[in-house]
Amino acid sequence: MTSNNTQALKAKIREICQEKQAVILAHYYTDGDIQDVADFIGDSLALARKAADTDARVIVMCGVHFMAETCKLLCPDKLVLCPDPEAGCSLADSCRAEDLRKFKEEHPGYTIVSYVNTTADVKALTDVVVTSGNAERIVSKLPQDAKILFGPDHNLGSYVNAVTGRQMALWNGGCHVHARFSVDAIAALKAKHPGAIVLAHPECKGPVLAAADVVGSTAVLLKYATEHPDATYIVATEAGILYEMKKKCPTTEFIPVPPEITEGAPGCSCNQCEYMKMNTLDKLYACLKDESPAIEIPQDIARDAVKPIIRMLEMS
Repeated sequence: MTSNNTQALKAKIREICQEKQAVILAHYYTDGDIQDVADFIGDSLALARKAADTDARVIVMCGVHFMAETCKLLCPDKLVLCPDPEAGCSLADSCRAEDLRKFKEEHPGYTIVSYVNTTADVKALTDVVVTSGNAERIVSKLPQDAKILFGPDHNLGSYVNAVTGRQMALWNGGCHVHARFSVDAIAALKAKHPGAIVLAHPECKGPVLAAADVVGSTAVLLKYATEHPDATYIVATEAGILYEMKKKCPTTEFIPVPPEITEGAPGCSCNQCEYMKMNTLDKLYACLKDESPAIEIPQDIARDAVKPIIRMLEMS
């Protein structure tokens, strides 16, 4: 698509948003063109809060499917659209509702803390939802003697255990994007840029987090870089965040950590989530025009799934 065509399509998207009283929410990991046309961009916590507060008739969630589900749970009377319903999440896929239900049956008395990167079915079995931005705070507020299962992200759970002193049981799930970062890649970049600050998302493996100078959600990493624009940064999270970082700090150098490459596979200089990149301007325009695909959640699941999200917002 040419630059002129892209700008024309963006203008049409904004026009149809006005016509249909629609608001576009986009995650930091989506493409820059999607972020440009969105009404609001943010991390999972910020997007959940925005969905809960909006008075728009239509919400379009440009992210992955569980994010659109979260919007629908918080706004059951609104039309919630997802440009590509096939935009899934490896982390959400790593915890099935039937497996969590079995754990609860075999381990009565456990408090279930679920990362927001889960399906509505899993949230319906959860006591409180967390994001990478508030997990430490919320876990710290739970009773000290509580038996806790944290899932599905094992790396995030390990990090929260380390910073809170808890000994939560951890689900063995993970994000395929953040799992590909390695200490060796960071060390190689540090050798080339010895003064650089390493920013890492807590979904990364423990050794990567140990090598980082700043650990936090995408919003935390962005805030740190914005407040310290004179530094050089090595960034260990999905590469989409670089777009907003460079917009806010145009003279700052941001260096993405490349993923680990299996032998014989093509190399890549950055680490991207293919599911986030399934959101395109063409799909966004089509879903607004057709008001489809729409997110629908069975009433019995929605009733239980929204409770831990509301509890999260109250505790954040």
